Amino acid sequence: MARWLPRSTDLTRFCQKLNRVKTLEDDMMETSFNRCLSTIDLTLLGIGGMVGSGLYVLTGTVAKEIAGPAVIVSFIIAGFASLLAALCYAEFGARVPKTGSAYMFTYVSVGEIWAFLIGWNVLLEYMIGGAAVARAWSGYLDSIFNHKIKNFTETHVGAWQVPFLARYPDFLAAAILLVATAFISFGAKVSSWLNHVFSAISMGVILFILIMGFVLAQPKNWSTQEGGFAPYGLSGIMAGTATCFYAFVGFDVIAASSEEARNPQRAVPRAIAFSLGLATGAYILVSVVLTLMVPWHTLDPDSALADAFYRRGYAWAGFLVAAGSICAMNTVLLSNLFSLPRIVYAMAEDGLFFQVFSRVHPRTQVPVVGIVVFGLLMALLALVFDLEALVQFLSIGTLLAYTFVAASIIVLRFQQQKGGVPTPAAGGRPNPEPHEGPSSSELKEYESFSDKLQLVDRDRSKEQREPGQLKAAFEPYLEFLSDFYPGEVVTVAVVTLMVSAICLCSILVFGNTHLHLPTWSYSLLLVLFSLGFLLSLLLIWAHEQQHSSQTFQIPLVPLSPALSIILNIYLMLKLSYMTWLRFAIWLLLGLLVYFGYGIWHSKENLREPRPQRVSARYVVFPGGSLEERVQAVQPSSQPAAGLPDTDTDDCKR
Repeated sequence: MARWLPRSTDLTRFCQKLNRVKTLEDDMMETSFNRCLSTIDLTLLGIGGMVGSGLYVLTGTVAKEIAGPAVIVSFIIAGFASLLAALCYAEFGARVPKTGSAYMFTYVSVGEIWAFLIGWNVLLEYMIGGAAVARAWSGYLDSIFNHKIKNFTETHVGAWQVPFLARYPDFLAAAILLVATAFISFGAKVSSWLNHVFSAISMGVILFILIMGFVLAQPKNWSTQEGGFAPYGLSGIMAGTATCFYAFVGFDVIAASSEEARNPQRAVPRAIAFSLGLATGAYILVSVVLTLMVPWHTLDPDSALADAFYRRGYAWAGFLVAAGSICAMNTVLLSNLFSLPRIVYAMAEDGLFFQVFSRVHPRTQVPVVGIVVFGLLMALLALVFDLEALVQFLSIGTLLAYTFVAASIIVLRFQQQKGGVPTPAAGGRPNPEPHEGPSSSELKEYESFSDKLQLVDRDRSKEQREPGQLKAAFEPYLEFLSDFYPGEVVTVAVVTLMVSAICLCSILVFGNTHLHLPTWSYSLLLVLFSLGFLLSLLLIWAHEQQHSSQTFQIPLVPLSPALSIILNIYLMLKLSYMTWLRFAIWLLLGLLVYFGYGIWHSKENLREPRPQRVSARYVVFPGGSLEERVQAVQPSSQPAAGLPDTDTDDCKR
């Protein structure tokens, strides 16, 4: 029976396969894509991904049903929370200018299986998001024409009552997706130009809304007679923050486009900062004028801005608002269709997804197979499926990606930098390679003894400590941590930090409502998990980290990524259980794809070192006397009888 059980060496090798990291090329600017996008192009792509239908619908919904005029504060807090995640993306986008966004960032720092699952979730997120926006675009246009399109379809095609399917096929939504797919397949420059046109119209309409809104503003709409500025109190503001947070999820299109940027080291961080700042300002100012034009409790959640102008006697302004809304939805569609095929391309290029999606058209220099296939799938979703029940799924995929990117920032910042190539996977020990210099904390193997003997008494101390090593000031107090590999303690501390954050947020979300904990146990658990979170944070901070002046780096590491992690986990736990159930089912499907295809076709398999045949090997130990340090070591690939006696005698002498 025991012979059928896997050996420990096999389990170790299997875990190493799951956690292997991507090895980047020496020249990361080399690409099969066309590097043609400027900072302005990337900024407008980011604005198009964030300032969509949410500006015209979300502001009115949150103001009336959740926060009142204090929706302004909700957007400010949500903008700051999004900034923490955006800065993590900015550092990675500048440091690793490759397409793939969160998938690529996780692959180069945490491990293969985690990167695949992130990419798998982002894939579905973009598909559902694009299809949902297409249906919203169709419904908004249909409402302008008094729902004539819907009535015509139900009369001549028919309607059905089937679970998970729409009441009627939405041909208009599918058609706009197919048209957008055709434009995206023409190349990055055409996509960028089209996005410029729609973004310019959308920003012009927003400017008109702000000017007219401040002219028509009435401060009495914030007075106590109308309910005051924050009628729902602090709880309403925070609930509004959780909803407003999802208005800023489109900035990752910039990171996904970094392989097509002319100067990604400078363009990506600047574009993320500019687009997030402009989007936050637009949401805040539109919320101000909307709640000052009419009383917040009289807003129409479905078309708040158009209805506000209509009630103030400017019905003609409603047509401008409708035009701006449609153009804004077009930019979101382009953003989704632009990002999705590039993430699929990155996964296919690494061998984790089907190879056909890694083909790049020689003339347009875009992954045309991925664009066409996933454009058709997105159109099919918009045509026949009821997407309202699946829209919440978008949140969990985005928040999970944000969490892993923030954790990847901490892991990568405290790893040793080896010539621009990322270090081995988190938790995995580096394999010694012939070209690497000797390290004082590793066993080093040499084929010749005589020409390496002088390295035995080398100086172990270095003037400047390497990333991942304990800071000199903490050595007297944490001396027992000096025996670990550089970065190993940080990796364990990051895992502990995430576990503590999950437990802490679970107590905050479910402690009083679902678990019904007594006050003393609720307080005790909060204190214990808060201490675990803070101690993990301090342990990470006690180690040296990389400092680079060549690319952008997020400030206050590890504090900034840690705050992003705990915020993302808190928001994930606030989602419904049905969202988690669908998420678990999608993860299981992803694991089937990974273990059925990805793990066997991964290009990192080709990079695994092969054993070399040597007649004798010597191991140099870092401590002790000379006689203890030098020993003959039996090669694993040869039998004991194959060793020459002279080598052993020389070693003894």
